[in-house]
Parts: sequence; C-alpha cells; structure tokens
Amino acid sequence: MLPNLFTTGALFAGFYSLVSAINGHFTAAAVAVFVAGILDGLDGRIARLTNTATEFGVQYDSLSDMVSFGLAPAILIYAWALRSLVELGNFWGKLAWAAAFLYAACAALRLARFNTQAGVADKRYFQGLASPAAAGILMALVWTLEDLGLSPDQHTSIAMLALVMTVIVALLMVSNVRYLSFKNWQGRQKLRFVHVLVPLLIIVLLSLDTSKVLLGFGVIYVASGPIMTVSGRAKARWRHRSDDLGPTETPP
Repeated sequence: MLPNLFTTGALFAGFYSLVSAINGHFTAAAVAVFVAGILDGLDGRIARLTNTATEFGVQYDSLSDMVSFGLAPAILIYAWALRSLVELGNFWGKLAWAAAFLYAACAALRLARFNTQAGVADKRYFQGLASPAAAGILMALVWTLEDLGLSPDQHTSIAMLALVMTVIVALLMVSNVRYLSFKNWQGRQKLRFVHVLVPLLIIVLLSLDTSKVLLGFGVIYVASGPIMTVSGRAKARWRHRSDDLGPTETPP
C-alpha cells in the first residue's frame, strides 16, 4: 500500500495541475507537476527498499505518469501560451493544439517504450528524454515567465518560444538520444564529501530563485543528451578508424 499511496499522490498532483490550468492558475499548475515528479521519484525507491515492488505497481505508476507528465503539461502549455496563437490566424491555431497533442502522444509512446525495454535497457542511461524531465523544463518555463509577469497573450514571441520548446521536447522523448539516468549512483558504497556538498549547493540555489534555477537545470540536462550522443558517436568513429589503420609501426 505504501508505494501505491505515493503513486496516488503523484496522480492527484497531476489532476490538480489539470484543474488549475483550466481555471487559469498557471503557476500553481506548474508547481503541481513538480510535486508529482517528487512523489513519482519516491514511490519506486520505497517499493525497492520495502521489497514491495509488484507488476500492478509498475502499471499503476505508468498510468499516473501519463496524467502527470503527459496530459497535464500538454493542457497547461496550451492553455497558458499556445492557444493565444489563434490570433495570428486559423493555421497557427491548429498548429498550436497539434503541438500540444504531439507532446501528449510522444509522452505516451515514451512510457510504452520504457515499459517494454525495462528488463533489457542499460540502467545508466535513458533512451530518449524521460517524461518527468520533459514536463519539468516546460513547467519551469511557465513558472519563470509567470514570476516575471510576462504573458504570452501580450508577447507573441513567448507563445512562439513555447511552441518550439514543446515540439523539441516532444521529439526528444521518442528519440534515440541518450540521457544520464543517475541510477548507477545508488550503488555507490563509499560516500565522498562532494556527494554531500552537491545536494546542499542545489538546495541553496533553489532557495534563492526556485523557478529560474529549475529552468537552468532543465536546459542543461536537455542539452546534455544531444551533446553526449554526438560526442559518443564521434569517439566511436575515431576508434573504428584507428582499428582499420591498425597498430602504428615504431622506429627501431
């Protein structure tokens, strides 16, 4: 029951985000998605610690994730920014809801792929951007601009930015770009001082300006995937060329 209670809490936070977005409370809706992310991260860890992981819990968690990190962000980003594009013409209005649907559909595909590959995938990496991270960067964008008092209704450029980010994040979820999962850190037996210092620094930064720090972390993490993938492929090609050339002869 305990892990499922945390999953239910994440589902409630996602549902609360949907209701808040419909009622125009965009900051509350964005914060609710982050709360869902925290609860979603706890339920699996508690299940493993208490040895209560079940197939029912896995499926329940996936359905909760679809609401919290698929539907809720899609509805929020549409209600907050994308629907204002209808003022530019009928085409832009259709493109706006199509982008929101693309995000929701890619989140569903990402979750389905994760479930089917859970037993064979490398635990150190995610294949494609994880749905909580995808939702996080969009919610951080909404939270930050709301704090700054910048409304997409008054600034078309903000609605365009939201449109571009929604499409990019959606496609990254179903891409083959690799992202660090940080799950291998759980196996460390030796705790170094830096492992205590880094979370402390993160907490201090979040206390200074939560929304902007979350947005900064989100941008860095989203960009890290393509950079790591491109650099990895470049190293693989370099090793392949080195193998084709064979060992170099050394002078006598």
